Amino acid sequence: MFLRPSHYRHPEFHQGARDMLAVAPGIAAWGLMTGVAMVKSGMSGLEATLMTVLVYAGSAQLAAIPLLVAGAPMWVILAAGFCVNLRFVVFSAHLRAYMMHLPRWERMLTGFLTADLTYVLFTRRFPAPSDDPAQRLAQQAYLAGNCGLGWVNWVASSMVGVALANFIPTTWGLGFAGIMALLGISCSLTTTRLRAVSAAVAGAAAVAAFALPLKLNILVAIAAAVAVCLLLEKPALSQPAQTQTTGSGDSA
Repeated sequence: MFLRPSHYRHPEFHQGARDMLAVAPGIAAWGLMTGVAMVKSGMSGLEATLMTVLVYAGSAQLAAIPLLVAGAPMWVILAAGFCVNLRFVVFSAHLRAYMMHLPRWERMLTGFLTADLTYVLFTRRFPAPSDDPAQRLAQQAYLAGNCGLGWVNWVASSMVGVALANFIPTTWGLGFAGIMALLGISCSLTTTRLRAVSAAVAGAAAVAAFALPLKLNILVAIAAAVAVCLLLEKPALSQPAQTQTTGSGDSA
């Protein structure tokens, strides 16, 4: 997603920015807390800055920070980040039809800048891909405005957290504030029964496995939610196939 004049002059660019602006305060609170948490965990200002800019994955950063503090093995840290970010494999598979006309480097840049809410807002605005050049331009312009504002908001709020970390007492409860911000964003994404079930299962599993060392309860929660959702999806996927087969038999 390379920003061109045709993008930022397009009405969809401003629409994408407006849609992201509506959720920007919650993301900013999350970014601020993440910046503070990185410095409080022992990272230098440079390390925290590089992690913010290069990783650009709030949930993975928050999953990795306590593991770094606990001195967890590298494979545990990588596994936690991998599991937390598995959802982006699904996002990229869905967005493939929207992006395949772009050069590879531009697809990779778009993938890097695409966050959870970007994906949700984009697919809500454009439910289906299109071969029409004008529609493709509108989609790219929307992504440019949405992803651009999202990235700037995250990096800026995280940098504020990094800069102010040593001046902000832990008694202010920024960790709790960040968790509440993340919880609010998560609840806004729970728009189906299956998502609600996955959130409930993940929360229950995380609490049940809280005593595990090295924050492995995070991995347990992810595995439990994925397993339950796969079991629940199988009947839903097989039912249309059975209906179609029955319908074909009746017509014959």
